[in-house]
Amino acid sequence: MISLADFQEIVRQLGHQADDDIAWSENLGEPEDASDFASEAIFVICNSGMKNTVARGIYKRVMEAIDRGDSASTAFRHTGKAAAIDAIWKDRHTLLGRYLVAPDKVEFCASLPWIGNITKYHLAKNFGADVAKPDVHLQRLADREGCTAQALCERLAKLTGYRAATVDVVLWRACANGVINSRTGEIRRA
Repeated sequence: MISLADFQEIVRQLGHQADDDIAWSENLGEPEDASDFASEAIFVICNSGMKNTVARGIYKRVMEAIDRGDSASTAFRHTGKAAAIDAIWKDRHTLLGRYLVAPDKVEFCASLPWIGNITKYHLAKNFGADVAKPDVHLQRLADREGCTAQALCERLAKLTGYRAATVDVVLWRACANGVINSRTGEIRRA
């Protein structure tokens, strides 16, 4: 079980990256406008199934194509994702309006093209919802504790004073950077 002391050690080892992630996550809110809404959805689609470092480059190229008025397909060869990106960008004003009145923001996110059962949490979290994304790393950590990713992050949120979504970001980053081995639950001691 990850303790408060463990979490504090994780944050210490992540250093400035944890500080940046925490500041970003603690200040998330609903999209400011239709372009913000679409850009965030596009970011999540680009990240789906890819390493974050690779996805960031793809996202940058896709947004440059969109800014030029081109299809996402000119910058991204994944035809399904490119079509979803083009549709979201085209309908961004309508989609934002529907999102803002949706009673269940997570499920609304799941209604978008190429947003699935895991990525709906990623997108909702990036829109300010206090949810954990049960990706492979968080799910492994939660399984070790016999709970859901949401319950794990809520437990640690109560101990730390952060949002559950912020705890999620810190734990994900720690797993992605090798501070936590999500398969074993071991925390690297530095």
